[in-house]
Amino acid sequence: MAAERMAEDGRGPRPRHLDPVDRNILRILRMDGRASVRSVAERVHVSRANAYARINRLIDDGVIRGFGARVDHERAGQGASAYITLKIVQNSWRRVRGQLEQLPGAAHIALVSGDFDVLLLVHTPDNRALRELVLTRIQSIPEVLSTRTLLVFEETDLWQEDPEGGEAGTDGS
Repeated sequence: MAAERMAEDGRGPRPRHLDPVDRNILRILRMDGRASVRSVAERVHVSRANAYARINRLIDDGVIRGFGARVDHERAGQGASAYITLKIVQNSWRRVRGQLEQLPGAAHIALVSGDFDVLLLVHTPDNRALRELVLTRIQSIPEVLSTRTLLVFEETDLWQEDPEGGEAGTDGS
């Protein structure tokens, strides 16, 4: 079955076509990953069995990669957040990514185009820990040529509010 989902050029899985019901299911689960199948079914106007099958298919097809909690980093003792841009040695992405994944507080790592190669989001207890992370841990990676740190003063998660008027964590009815 996995071979059926591979793109014709063999470079990875084919994108899955999502109909409006699938997109609504994803919207609901992004807002509340703990929503019951019954609640999801009611909100997208399908049977429980249909919602259950669709959610499982989205999981099996790799569209849904998992479920998690939205964390208030300040309340969790991670009051300093920053985006760190990195320029790295050409063809070193996999090695650098492996080392960045091991960093305490690393939340998101992306290979990007433009003036820098990597964008890293980190959360640390305070600016002193952030300084230590950048100057001692990241800049000691041999393939990292330079870094630039952008402090986050305030952030908003866009998926926290239901565009149809409900709030995240409620069933919206």
